[in-house]
Amino acid sequence: QVQLVESGGGLVQAGDSLRLSCAASGLPSSRYAMAWFRQAPGKEREFVATSSWSSSTNTYYAGSVKGRFTISRDNAKNTVYLQMNSLKPEDTAVYYCAAGEIRYTANPGDYVYWGQGTQVTVSS
Repeated sequence: QVQLVESGGGLVQAGDSLRLSCAASGLPSSRYAMAWFRQAPGKEREFVATSSWSSSTNTYYAGSVKGRFTISRDNAKNTVYLQMNSLKPEDTAVYYCAAGEIRYTANPGDYVYWGQGTQVTVSS
């Protein structure tokens, strides 16, 4: 059974940093791409970042977070991270971890497995 468990969300002020974690277990292959999405109230789920499982340099970011957020992973721990710096109130959302076989895709429909989400709230 595949499980993706996010953690690290919370309430911070604008300009602060947070690091989200996603612990993965039960994935049938080590070649899964991992991604972060977010969903704010009343809005559609939005792509944030993705990383190929095989190389830490194969990453792709949404324009709204590029330069502020960094996706990385620890293969030994089967964990993916999202380092979020210079947070803005518009970054407030539930953040979801996802896994899929298609690399470098921002389409949520291409991801097979999803976590339960972790809330990030940025106050101004």
